[in-house]
Amino acid sequence: MPNTASLYRVRVWDLPTRVFHILLAVCVLGLVVSGEVGGDAMQLHFKLGYAALTLVLFRFVWGFVGGHWSRFLNFVPSLPKLLAYVNALRLKQVPHSTGHNPLGALSVVAMLVALLIQVLSGFMSDDEISNSGPWAAVVSSDWVSFATEYHSDIGKVLVILLVILHVGTVLFYKKLKREDLITPMLTGDKVLAREVHPSRDTWTSRLFALSIFVGCLYVVYRLVSLG
Repeated sequence: MPNTASLYRVRVWDLPTRVFHILLAVCVLGLVVSGEVGGDAMQLHFKLGYAALTLVLFRFVWGFVGGHWSRFLNFVPSLPKLLAYVNALRLKQVPHSTGHNPLGALSVVAMLVALLIQVLSGFMSDDEISNSGPWAAVVSSDWVSFATEYHSDIGKVLVILLVILHVGTVLFYKKLKREDLITPMLTGDKVLAREVHPSRDTWTSRLFALSIFVGCLYVVYRLVSLG
């Protein structure tokens, strides 16, 4: 039996990060489904795209001012740390991570960048039938052609592959390493064998996050209006 007296419950994921994670998952799923269905579902596709862009912009900002373990500075690994983690993984001696592990951190950044590019390419896409992005009429035809092809082929596949990789990693850690990554993302807390710096998660910080989200929403509104 573990010595529960030596375990510490630590707030790792603040509420804004958790809500972001859930909402983005819903948006990505909705985008993939609505894009495949097409037709009238494309109106929902556009709205979900704007929502996803708002969330991605929020996460980039929150990565600098959010809770301790949500900040890029505290989870994006240096090259030596990444190589050491890969070597430990090869030797099956991987330590438990408080926040994102190094490979998980890279997948988070890759996902955010891929989604940002995917949504912006959608802004410039035109299927030449009934749907066109808000920027399709104001950029060159070459950009429209490139963006349309990327958005419907390479970009879509890349996002889906990153999602599969993300889910697969979570299941891998759950089954083989006996490390539950899902519950902490829902509750915000992790039970650790040592005390670590907790993430700030007060009502003041949550209201601050809401103000950032509203600001990002306004930025997206202005970007859409450019068309």
